[in-house]
Amino acid sequence: MGGGITLRRLQIFWVVAHSDTLTKAAKQLGVAQPSLSQQLSGLESAVGAQLFERRSNRMILTEEGRSILRLAERVLNSMQALEEGVEAIGKGARQTIRLAGLSSILRVLLPQAIAAVHAVTPDADFDIHDCAPAEVLDLLYGRHINMGLIASNSIASASAGFHQMPILADPLVLVVPARLRLDDVRDPETDLAKADLALLNRTIQFSFGTQYSARVQAWYDRRLPQNALFARVRSYESAIAMVQQNLGVCLAPALSTLVGGKPSEHVRLYRVDLEPRHIVALVAPQYLHNPAYTALIKALQAAGNAYDMPPIHDLPRFMMAAL
Repeated sequence: MGGGITLRRLQIFWVVAHSDTLTKAAKQLGVAQPSLSQQLSGLESAVGAQLFERRSNRMILTEEGRSILRLAERVLNSMQALEEGVEAIGKGARQTIRLAGLSSILRVLLPQAIAAVHAVTPDADFDIHDCAPAEVLDLLYGRHINMGLIASNSIASASAGFHQMPILADPLVLVVPARLRLDDVRDPETDLAKADLALLNRTIQFSFGTQYSARVQAWYDRRLPQNALFARVRSYESAIAMVQQNLGVCLAPALSTLVGGKPSEHVRLYRVDLEPRHIVALVAPQYLHNPAYTALIKALQAAGNAYDMPPIHDLPRFMMAAL
């Protein structure tokens, strides 16, 4: 296959090298898998070496592939810098900070951080995408953004090709309707009204992968042995809204319970014994020393340290006693 070494082939090669499977790479690039394979074969012909070992649907870099990857990253980084330099010439001295992240981070932490950055870098403007974690990675791999704000424990390969900068440890909480006051409950079977007991045992679960769902269900089984799934939702905000309507209880990150920087109404929050959601900024390597991006990271970290966490009650005693 002709065509030599092209920028498009280097982009495809870079994404495949940082993806778990060829199928995932094709989805991120928005191309058919046969076309992607043809482009890789063309690059290998132009280079004169095999870049991947093909194992079923997995692509493992060869030694030659790792060497070419380092060179490809330099070329792609230089090309991106050129594109942004040309854009900057057209806009004067202004710089566009391109980022994507989870809704709760963008709502609660980002406005304060942007205000701090704008105060010291008034010529910067922002291009912001509100996305699920997988979409954030797609935008990063496609070089449409230069920073992603996600939970590091939400995607196993989140750090591939990018630097992780810690922003915030966001604790998970049990969100219950305000009428369920569980602090002094010793035995829900006897201390709660029948309707309240049924409400406590109805779970509204955020659907995010098999591993996460299994971990959440295991917690419910341990702490609320009579639990029954009521609904699966695709956002924490939807789950919390259903709790506000007295439809059940849910587990959610504390940050997601804030609306306009204030605690959600008509709910009570209880601390749980689960690993917090670790929020990180994923940054393309060439932007680690960019003043605007480093200022934004520091401002996000400061906002994470300073934000007013909603009131959280201790884990109810009957749950601590549950085995």
